[in-house]
Amino acid sequence: MNSAFATPTASLDDPFYYLTNFRFVLAWVGERHADLLAADELAFLEQFESLPQASQALLVRMVMRKGELFRLSKLSYAEVGDSASAMAPLMSLGWVDSESVLSVDELFNQLRLAELRQALVAEIRAAGLSASSAKTVLYDTLASQLNEPKRLCQWWPEANDPVLRLTVMETCDRLRLMFFGNLRQDWAEFVLTELGLQRFESVPFTPESRAFQSRHEVDTYLALHRLRQRLDDGELPADLFPEMPPPADNRWLATRRARLLLQLGREAERSGDAALALRLYRESASSEARIRQLRVLERQGEHTAAFELATQALNSSPNETEHQALARILPRLRRRLKLPAEPSDPEPTHERWDLSLPGPQWVERAVVEVLSEPGAPIYYVENALLTGLFGLLCWPAIFAPLPGAFFHPFHHGPADLYREDFVARRRDAFDACLARLEDGSYREVIRSTWREKHGLASPFVHWAIVDEPLVELALTCIPAVHLRLCFERLLGDLKANRAGLPDLIQFMPDAPVGEPRYRMIEVKGPGDRLQDNQRRWLTFFHHHAMPVAVCYVSWSTGDEPEP
Repeated sequence: MNSAFATPTASLDDPFYYLTNFRFVLAWVGERHADLLAADELAFLEQFESLPQASQALLVRMVMRKGELFRLSKLSYAEVGDSASAMAPLMSLGWVDSESVLSVDELFNQLRLAELRQALVAEIRAAGLSASSAKTVLYDTLASQLNEPKRLCQWWPEANDPVLRLTVMETCDRLRLMFFGNLRQDWAEFVLTELGLQRFESVPFTPESRAFQSRHEVDTYLALHRLRQRLDDGELPADLFPEMPPPADNRWLATRRARLLLQLGREAERSGDAALALRLYRESASSEARIRQLRVLERQGEHTAAFELATQALNSSPNETEHQALARILPRLRRRLKLPAEPSDPEPTHERWDLSLPGPQWVERAVVEVLSEPGAPIYYVENALLTGLFGLLCWPAIFAPLPGAFFHPFHHGPADLYREDFVARRRDAFDACLARLEDGSYREVIRSTWREKHGLASPFVHWAIVDEPLVELALTCIPAVHLRLCFERLLGDLKANRAGLPDLIQFMPDAPVGEPRYRMIEVKGPGDRLQDNQRRWLTFFHHHAMPVAVCYVSWSTGDEPEP
C-alpha cells in the first residue's frame, strides 16, 4: 500500500462530526495496527460498530470529556436524544458502570453542595457542622473520616441521578496513542482542522510508517507516560525508579526513557538525594544528564571523578551545548585538582551599541522605532527568519516520507525531528536542497514553496512572521554563502540551534556593492544578559564575518511599561 494521508471529511455542520472522526481513528488503527491489538481491543472495534448510532455518539462524547466519572443528568446532547436509552447498550457491554465505588474525593467532585448536605446529613451532624457549611468546610472536616470507598447508593440511598464510570477509557487512550504516536495530541486536532485553523502537509504513506512495530513498544510508552504523570503528581523519584521499563531497542522510545530519567534525576537532586540523582543521570546518558552529573559531583567534592567524566565527555565529540558547559567546568576542576591550566579560545568581542531610551517599554519595539530608516528597515524576527528560510528551502527533505517519520494526518513535522539520526537519514535530500544555494536556484525554490505551502503546519516556518515581503528582502540582502553556513549549523543540532538567534534584522537593499546589505541585532534590556545559545550564535557569526551587533538598552525615565 502506498497512499497519501487524508483527513476525514467530517463537517462541523454535521451534529455527529465527532463520531465521524472517532470512527476514522478506529478504522485507521484497525487496518494498520490490528497485529498489535489484544483480543478485547479487537472486540471493542467490532462491538462499537454494532452499536446504535446514539450509543456510539454518547460513548464518544464521554471519551472526549475529562475524567471517567459522569452524572447521567449532565450527559444531554440534542443529537443523542434520550441519554438513558443510549446508555443502556453501553452498560450491557460493561463499558459504563453505574455501580462502581466512589472515593470521598470522587464523591465531592460529582455531587453538588445541596446533594452532599443530603447524602452526608448524619456525618455533618455528628461533626457538629452547620447545615449551611460550605463545600470546602465539609470536605476539610469529613474527608479524613470517610476513607472507605462506597457505591453512590451506599453514600446516598435516596440518589436518583447515578454516577457513571467509563471503563473503556484505557482502551480508547491506547487506540489514540497508536493513531497519533503520542498522548499529547487528542480529538481537538480534528476540530481545529475542520475549522481551518490547522492544515497539514500530505505525505505519502507506506505500511511501515507507523509509530509502533510491536505491542511491547506500546506498553513501554504507556508505562513511561504513567511514571511521568505520577512524578508530576508528586510521587518520589526513589519510588518511581524501580518501575522504570528496561532500555528499549526502539530509538525514539529510548530517547523518551532517557528524558524521563533526567527528569527523575532533577527531582532527586532538588530533594537532596544526590546519590540517586547521580544514578539516574548515569543511566540517562544524555548530554544534559552528563552536565548535571558533573555539577552534582562538584558539589559533593568528587573532583577527581568529575574531572575524569568531563575529560571523557570532551573527547567524545560533544555537541556545542555540552562543549560550552565543559569549557566552564574543566578549568574549575583543574584548579581544584592543582592541574596545569590549558589554553582556551577567548570569546570574541562583538560589536556593541548602547542606547538610552524612554521607558520601560517593549525593548525590541523601542529599538526598531529608533534605528529603523526608510532605506534600512528593521524587523523583529528572533528565531523565525533564518529557520523559516531553512524550512522553505529544505521542505522536501523535512517532509520526506521515511518509515517512522509520519504515521497520521496531523503531523506538524516528522516524528523523528530531534533524534540523533534525523539528518543522517536524510543527508542526500538535505544536500540536494542546499545545492540550490550553489547554483542560484534557491530564490525561486523558496518563493515557490512559500506560495504552494503557505499556511501548512511546519516545525520551522512561522507564517505570521515570515511573510512574502520579508522573504523577498531576505533573499535580496542575505548572501547565499551566509544562508548555507547558517543552515549547515542548524543541521548540526536542530533542537539547540534553532533558538538563540538575534531578535532583529536590518536590511539595506540600496547599500553600495561590496558593503553588507543586512545586519542582525541582538537586543538586551536593563539587567538582561546574553544566554548561552545566543553566545554560540554570536561566536559563529564572528568566525564567519557575518554582520551582527548587540544593542544594550537603558531607560532614561522610570515610567511604567507600555502594554
